[in-house]
Amino acid sequence: MSRDPDLIRLLADGDEAESRRARRAERKAAKRAARRRARAERSEWRLGMICLFFILGYGALAGRMTLLAASEPQEPRVASASDVAAPSSRAAITDRKGRVLATNLPTWSIYAHPTEMIRAGVSAAEGANALAIAAGVDEAKLRQKFETRKGLVWVKRPASPAERQAVHDLGLPGVYFGKRESRIYPAGRIGAHILGGIRTGEESVERAELVGRAGVERAMDEALRDPARQGAPLALSIDLSVQMALTDVVGAAIAEFKAKAGAATLMDARNGEILAMVSLPDFDPNQRPNPNDPEVAKTRPLMNRAAEGVYELGSTFKLFAAAQAMERGIANPTTLIETKGPIRVGKHKIGDFHRMPDQMPLRDVIVESSNVGTSRLALAIGPEAQREFLAKFGFMEAPEVEIAEARIGRPLIPKRWGRLESMTISFGHGFAATQLHLAAAYAALVNGGLKVKPTILKGAKAPTEADRVISLETSLALRDMMRAVVKEEKGTANFAEVPGYEVGGKTGTADKAARGGYDERKTLSTFAGAWPMDAPQYVLIVTLDEAKTYKYGREWRTAGWTAAPTAGLAVRRIAPLLGMRPRLAPVVEGEGELMVEARQ
Repeated sequence: MSRDPDLIRLLADGDEAESRRARRAERKAAKRAARRRARAERSEWRLGMICLFFILGYGALAGRMTLLAASEPQEPRVASASDVAAPSSRAAITDRKGRVLATNLPTWSIYAHPTEMIRAGVSAAEGANALAIAAGVDEAKLRQKFETRKGLVWVKRPASPAERQAVHDLGLPGVYFGKRESRIYPAGRIGAHILGGIRTGEESVERAELVGRAGVERAMDEALRDPARQGAPLALSIDLSVQMALTDVVGAAIAEFKAKAGAATLMDARNGEILAMVSLPDFDPNQRPNPNDPEVAKTRPLMNRAAEGVYELGSTFKLFAAAQAMERGIANPTTLIETKGPIRVGKHKIGDFHRMPDQMPLRDVIVESSNVGTSRLALAIGPEAQREFLAKFGFMEAPEVEIAEARIGRPLIPKRWGRLESMTISFGHGFAATQLHLAAAYAALVNGGLKVKPTILKGAKAPTEADRVISLETSLALRDMMRAVVKEEKGTANFAEVPGYEVGGKTGTADKAARGGYDERKTLSTFAGAWPMDAPQYVLIVTLDEAKTYKYGREWRTAGWTAAPTAGLAVRRIAPLLGMRPRLAPVVEGEGELMVEARQ
């Protein structure tokens, strides 16, 4: 039986096509199976992770429940936004013994939304009246704000907890509270010019930034706001008890001598630490006065007369002329200096307060305070050398102390420093500086000749030989002269004597500048001294503005009659507070001797 070749070929092609389709189907089935297996594996992994999370979560919950079951029960508390206190952002300030001078107090801000108040049926007048009584604010001003503003209106900031409670008890709608901190100064006016005060920086209803405005608060603002302090207070070198005593003494002197103002600085002669600084009139930093108030502008209570007040300091400068003369070998304490006067320089005349001998030893030039004698020394020294010598003591720049206002206290020096200027500067005229300048310079004169850097911070280091400005021999000679100024009858500061403390110093009386010259009826009297003079520990500067007293039928304006007795009283009050006992000479009683020693 014969077969058709075309049919055979057709049948073969059909078998081949069927075979290919079968293979394709098998491959597709294999791929689908692989995908199903992959999805199953992923599902198993996800299920395993979910189970793990559930196990960890339930484990944590079980642990927390166990901890709570073992802890002491507490009353539940509902928190609110106003209950969250603003974090403390400013460190406290203390004196050298840890007594608080400035700290933060929790207070409140009270604010209102007038629209909410009015929508609730409370008129602007009713709300203002109630809030004014409760918060102690001006009703008329508050009412005006309620009637003219639609947004937030401050009612009072800061407000005390009592004021906050009084407002809260009103139950007024639209009135809210924010918790914050305020800066307080527990000692009030004591040390006001040192601390200065703060102002409010960035502010919200829940927080007010405290920023230094004056004094230490401003000069040390960055350190006080540094979170790295972790609440550690800033310790000042000030002794609060001494500060209070010195404030009392200067205040009493202003009243007794009818002075316009007064200032005093007490410094440790060994390291430059300031233990007290007084400027009167003063202010309360808790309620800093408005400088635009006419009465405030007249009395200037915000001015730190010790750190920024630049004045001619009179004959207190004579010690620098004596020191330089001894350093340069021009004279020693016994060298005779020509004091016959007056000296005429052109149309100017330099004379003394009273008649002096034609010649005096250098020691007596200082003790009796001869302008002519120090002028002769200045001529021998020369203007340029004098300027360089004063610069060594820091008299050519503002004092570097941690009080913001100190940078204002840049000395006023003559534009032309010639022979005449050199002579007048030798007795403190024609050159103006601050009490801080004088205190630091006198510390160097009496501590053995080492320059100190004035500081208001506790922990200052003692100067080294690298800080030497005069020799020890010169310093010892100056101590003897200063002691004689107070101790000897011919000295100008007898009223500064305090038995047992060996006070030494120098008086200075300077006429105040007036239009076209000086006004002899208005003087600035200064006493610059130290004690005990055998081993000086403290330097005291006292200045009274336009002080005067009436004795023996006449008016006295000189420092010997005003600033010197003030300094003596200050030493009496301060020395025991510093732990110092007077060393008095033995008193003969019968055949034996009795050592008199005052007890603290």
